[in-house]
Amino acid sequence: MSRNAPNAHALRHRVVIVGAGFGGLFAVRALRRVQVDVTVVDRVNYHLFQPLLYQVATGVLSEGDIAPPIRDVLRKQDNARVLFGEVVHVDLATREVELDTLGGAMRLPYDSLIVAAGAAQSYFGHDEFAVHAPGMKTIDDALELRGRIFGAFEMAELDCEAAERDAWLTFVVVGAGPTGVELAGQIAELSRRALRANYRAFDPRSARIIVLDAADTVLPPFAKPLQRRAHRDLEALGVEVQLGAMVTGVDATGLHVKRKDGSTDRIDAHTKIWAAGVQASPLGASLGDQSGAPVDRAGRISVQHDCTLPGHPEVFVVGDLMSLNRLPGLAEVAMQSGHHAARTIARRLDGDTTERPFRYIDLGTMATIARFKAVVSIGRVHITGLVGWLMWLVVHLTFLTGFKNRVSALANWTIAFLGRGRRQRTITEQQVFARTREIPQPKGGVAERET
Repeated sequence: MSRNAPNAHALRHRVVIVGAGFGGLFAVRALRRVQVDVTVVDRVNYHLFQPLLYQVATGVLSEGDIAPPIRDVLRKQDNARVLFGEVVHVDLATREVELDTLGGAMRLPYDSLIVAAGAAQSYFGHDEFAVHAPGMKTIDDALELRGRIFGAFEMAELDCEAAERDAWLTFVVVGAGPTGVELAGQIAELSRRALRANYRAFDPRSARIIVLDAADTVLPPFAKPLQRRAHRDLEALGVEVQLGAMVTGVDATGLHVKRKDGSTDRIDAHTKIWAAGVQASPLGASLGDQSGAPVDRAGRISVQHDCTLPGHPEVFVVGDLMSLNRLPGLAEVAMQSGHHAARTIARRLDGDTTERPFRYIDLGTMATIARFKAVVSIGRVHITGLVGWLMWLVVHLTFLTGFKNRVSALANWTIAFLGRGRRQRTITEQQVFARTREIPQPKGGVAERET
C-alpha cells in the first residue's frame, strides 16, 4: 500500500539525498546550516568507508570500525532525517522519489534531489560468476569473504588429501587494481605472519595467493614507476601476479583462464574473489531514459558541468553514478561532487543562480600493498615504502567517520601491523556454510549438513 512520507507538507525547501556514501554524506553535512529540510535515504543503516572493506575481509578491522550508523553520524544535524529504504524509481515529471521500505511503498516529494547511489560489482556480463567469486562492495560481501578466507584455512586443517588441501590453500583474486592488490597483500600477510603456529596439519605459509588480470600491469591508474614497485612488492610477499589472463569460467572448485597467447588452463582454488570492474546503480539508466542523457557501458549518466541532469537543474548526480570529464571513481570525487551539489543548492536559495562548474581538485591516489609498503601519487610526486604507508595510514584515519571509529581502527592496526594478531577472525556457520552444496567435503572430515 502506497503512503506519503511524513512532513511532506513542510514549507521549507525539500532536499532528498539518495545514498549515504561519501557523496551523500558530504552533501548533507554541507547543508547543515542552510534553511532546508534534508531527507537522506539509504537501503542500509550505515555509512560505509568502502576503501577499507578488504581489511574487514582479512580480519584486521571489524565491520563497526568502518560502518557507523547514519543516524548516529547525523544526530546533531537538526535539519536532516534518515529513512531506511531502497529507492526504486525517480519520477522527474512529478518530482517524487519512490521508496521500497519494510512498511511498504512510499513516495517522497522533493524540490532538489541529489542522487549519490554509487556502484556495485561488475562481472562483465557473467553474473553467474558471483556465486563462486563474490565481489567486495558491501559489508555483507566482506563478511562472507572473511568466512571463506578463514574457513579455507580451517578446511585445510582437516584430514584431507594433499591435492584437496592445496585447493583450499589457493586464493585467487581477480583484478589487479587497488582493491585487488590490497586484498592480495593482506591475504599474503595473513598466511605468512598472522596465522603462523595456529595450525598443526599444515604450514599456513604454504598458501598460494594469485592475482589475475587481463591488463598488462598492476594498478593501471598509477604511473609506471609505481606500477613496477607495487609488482615487486607483491612478488616479495610471495604473491603470484599473472597478467594478460582473462577469466572465462568460474565454478565451486576453481576457474578457467585464457592467456594472452591464446592458451587456456585451469586453476584449482576454493576461494575466489572478484575485484575487477564496477557497474553503476540502475537509477542511472532510469534517469537517462527520462531525461535523454547518455549512459555509458558502466551505467554512469552524463551530467552537466555543474553535476546537474540535462534539462533538470533541480537534480544532481554525484560520485560513481555520474560521468563527467572522465573523472575516476574515487572517494574524493564523490566527496567533492556531493559538497558542490549542496553548495549550489544553498547559493540558489540565496538568490545566486550563476552556474558554477564542478572543479575536481586531485589530492592524489594511493594504495597499500602490505605492512609498511604502499604507493602514493600526488601530481608528479611519487612516494613508496614506509613513508607512503604512513601517509596512507594518516589519510585513512582522518577520513574515518567518528572519533570512536578512529580509536578502534588505530588499536586494531597496532595489533595487526606492529604485532601479528588479527582480532576480527570470527566466522559463523551462516558465512562459511551458506552454500554448503558448493563446498566439497574432505574425506574423513565433517559430515555433510543441509542448509
